[in-house]
Amino acid sequence: MIKRVYSAMDRTLWPSIVLLLAIFAVFELTPLDLIVQDWFYDFDQASWLVDQKAFWPRVFFYNGPKYVIIAFAVALLVFSVGPRRWLKRVSPRLRKRDLCVVLATLATGPSLIALSKATTNVFCPYDIERYGGKVPYVKVLESYPQGQRPEKRGRGFPAGHASGGYALMSLAGLWFTRKGRWTGFAVGMSLGTLMGVYQMFKGAHYLSHTVVTVFVCWILFLVWRRVFHAAEERAGIFSAGS
Repeated sequence: MIKRVYSAMDRTLWPSIVLLLAIFAVFELTPLDLIVQDWFYDFDQASWLVDQKAFWPRVFFYNGPKYVIIAFAVALLVFSVGPRRWLKRVSPRLRKRDLCVVLATLATGPSLIALSKATTNVFCPYDIERYGGKVPYVKVLESYPQGQRPEKRGRGFPAGHASGGYALMSLAGLWFTRKGRWTGFAVGMSLGTLMGVYQMFKGAHYLSHTVVTVFVCWILFLVWRRVFHAAEERAGIFSAGS
């Protein structure tokens, strides 16, 4: 039997799962989402802090980051399937196994979030009556009032757009030093937060949608690390030192 020794980062898996459940419960049992979202909505002008159609905010915080992430994922894919010498030119310590972990997180994070959005039937802030919409405010585990169930399903929870940015927290796994790991984590956390806050400012998501996405992406990253590390040790999928 192979005995694994997990790093301090890897050991955050189960605490992260417990914290995710606790945070989800807090948002379900309190009006925290509405309290925070009210800050971004002008009830007198019936408008959000950021106009959904504003060109430059959309370029910098929606389309721009999305295309950068896609381009980065393509580059990672090229390095992961290309000759080892390509990777050595970037850094001799980078391993294809860890590149695959990042790729898997980038692929499955947004995909799992999209699947959840299609099943939770939660609407965005701009859809609900409180903010000028047409549907009642209902949380994930609540039912719609009698006779007020919308004809179409909501696709607000969790936050899909920010998931691509938060999936980049997996960059923490590319490095061996504490500084490098914190830097990788900070890149993903910062980009995801910029994307998530933009969505909140224009009424597309609540705070809970964004926070849950953070934990889902981090947990997926840690799970993929265990999967790929175990595959390397047990089946030799990756060559030694790769």
